[in-house]
Amino acid sequence: MSEGQIIVTGASKGIGLAVAQDLERRGFAVVGLSRSGTGSAGRQMCCDMTDEDAVRQTFADIAAQGLVVGLVNNAGVHIGGATATLSTADFNTTMALNTTAVMVAAREVYPHLRASGGTIVNIGSFFDKMGVPDNLAYCASKAAVAAMTRCMAVEWARDGIRVMTVAPGYIETDLNRAFLARDKVRAWMQSRIPTGGPGQPADVARLVGAIFAEDIAFLTGETIYIDGAQGMNH
Repeated sequence: MSEGQIIVTGASKGIGLAVAQDLERRGFAVVGLSRSGTGSAGRQMCCDMTDEDAVRQTFADIAAQGLVVGLVNNAGVHIGGATATLSTADFNTTMALNTTAVMVAAREVYPHLRASGGTIVNIGSFFDKMGVPDNLAYCASKAAVAAMTRCMAVEWARDGIRVMTVAPGYIETDLNRAFLARDKVRAWMQSRIPTGGPGQPADVARLVGAIFAEDIAFLTGETIYIDGAQGMNH
């Protein structure tokens, strides 16, 4: 499989960039998609994942360059807010990128993967199983991702396509580093995360990379949590 292309969405920074770098290190030909097209790993292309026509055309252009063997649905957005005052617009914006775009990307890559089999990894969140104040839209969107993964895995197994969800907990990135560095936040993380604090993008990237590299045919439809055991900590 290392001779084929893997598409990584939201690949310009954070977890997406780390995933692209790890896959490239493992010998995969990586195509990173983002609105800016400015990632530093693999071949970069501009694509708005909420634009169905753009996604369809971009995937066709990538397939024209060679065999597509995988997709990592990483692009996403987080819009917080109390449920009592959450606007429909913010809810729909969250669902459009975190959920609908995942379905569209998987649907559009399916014909290309069906030719020789392949793997789809959807990046979810451990919030998919938790009740988190001020996070209704985000939690709902990520719970939907896990549900879609199960449906895709069952439908597409006979085509030789595996579908997995990787669900991170708190991961330190450029966007949240200052917040996580606050004394109060750091103390809370140390008390709640059994491993002692947030993870790094490279942690998630290594797990995603291993899923592609090991290519375990009997492993599909599962959500793998990588959260330092926080989600199960009572």
